[in-house]
Amino acid sequence: MKISEITQAIEAFAPLSLQEDYDNAGMQVGNPEAEVTGVLLCTDVREDTLDEAIERGANLIISHHPLIFHGLKKIVGNSYIERIVTRAIKNDISIYAAHTNMDSAQGGVNFKIAQKLGMRNVQVLESQPPHAGYDAPSGLGVIGEVDPIDAIPFLKRVKEVFEVAAVRYSGDTDRQVSRIALCGGAGAFLMKKALELRADVFITGDMKYHDFMGYENRIILADIGHYESEHFTKEIFYEIIMKKNPTFAVDFAKSEKNQIKYL
Repeated sequence: MKISEITQAIEAFAPLSLQEDYDNAGMQVGNPEAEVTGVLLCTDVREDTLDEAIERGANLIISHHPLIFHGLKKIVGNSYIERIVTRAIKNDISIYAAHTNMDSAQGGVNFKIAQKLGMRNVQVLESQPPHAGYDAPSGLGVIGEVDPIDAIPFLKRVKEVFEVAAVRYSGDTDRQVSRIALCGGAGAFLMKKALELRADVFITGDMKYHDFMGYENRIILADIGHYESEHFTKEIFYEIIMKKNPTFAVDFAKSEKNQIKYL
């Protein structure tokens, strides 16, 4: 199987046309026509991720976050990005990313988060205009329902499911919640939309101090961390590839961990 066959399967699920203007999803390094020897799945491409791919004999790394966001004016090894690009080319390893296109796709990142929380009646939170050749509703964030539950036990469930060291939250937790909105990654810009659609809780990552202000007790805001909210994205990649070829050698990066530590 060629690398292009795998990337085409991913793009059939999450077309590159769905990505945000600032993004750089798609093929980052390598030859799409090379035969695949193995695939390593990750959230971020780090130097130890590349080490693991080399050790495993995998010549394709698929990540959620792009390794290369901006143009490289030189490649001389001064940054981890430059070093990874150089070593990947030397070792014939291709690197591919599906980022905001996977965030916005039907069944993508946010739907996976909702699935992990047992949500039902899940819909896109902020819809995008229709895209040519893509008929499913797309957009950022989702909103759905869970069985009514006290707020603190629900937040504890979120902490457990996403393996979060600490949940930052605000709002009135002395009540039950059932209508949940969320956005993987940095989704603070969707808080007003969540409030407009009468969500009891809004879950995301990377919230700033002042993002919590001004909502008083109208909604519970919960920050679970950027990495923690998106690390299940690897499962989507796995499911797509297994549907394409259930006997293929696909591994989750065992070296991957959140670069941010908690005390």
